[in-house]
Amino acid sequence: MAILEVKNIEKHFDNTKVLENVSFDLNEGSALAIIGSSGSGKTTLLRCLNFLETPDRGTITVKGATLFDAGRSRAENEKDIRTKRLHFGMVFQSFNLFPQYTALENVTLAERLLAKEQPDFKQRKKELLEQINAHGRELLAQMGLSERESHYPHQLSGGQQQRVAIARALALKPDILCFDEPTSALDPELTGEVLKVIRSLADRKTTMIIVTHEMAFARDVADQVIFMDGGVIVEQGDAREVINHPKEERTKQFLTRYTQG
Repeated sequence: MAILEVKNIEKHFDNTKVLENVSFDLNEGSALAIIGSSGSGKTTLLRCLNFLETPDRGTITVKGATLFDAGRSRAENEKDIRTKRLHFGMVFQSFNLFPQYTALENVTLAERLLAKEQPDFKQRKKELLEQINAHGRELLAQMGLSERESHYPHQLSGGQQQRVAIARALALKPDILCFDEPTSALDPELTGEVLKVIRSLADRKTTMIIVTHEMAFARDVADQVIFMDGGVIVEQGDAREVINHPKEERTKQFLTRYTQG
């Protein structure tokens, strides 16, 4: 069953069309990898799904509820985005951790802010914060970082910082976890530890969208692959089939150049 339906998404920056008629579905519990050259629209698509950018056309539906419809008024869309954007969790390529907070504080920040909005927060403050910290420690343990909860970002390696960022994205229990080239800012020896975490999430049937330049990883971990070029989807389908036996000439050229490079 499709948890996410993306229909006819378009995005322009001035006179440049960055995305054109992008449509796909994502089933619950599956992993989708998005591949393509730099400038092909991969990151912009991810940012549109997370509403860091506003599409100029199209619809985005999660669990049957329309989060965005370009045919509606801006006020209607903004209302739905504010109330429903937590369907998505985002992991950035540059970590984006808050340097003044420890690993645990980074992971629990969003939960703490939401807890403060509860009408009984003052009465239940100690109880709620204990629950939030316990959840944060559980997530850090899943990332293999139990002994790093009191460390600040500058005290962590790049791979550790990215694992903290993954734990933070998981904290609000999103329906769909999005990764924007999660290993591109890492040294090669640190890439493996982050890919291992993402692989374990896939094994647990976490619904994910992964923009990646790791072709072997996309083939082995993702259920589906989308290849983008020039802002359009050139080819999509089963991950192993697309990467091992691409049908479109443009896909063949990209994969040949990438594996040779």
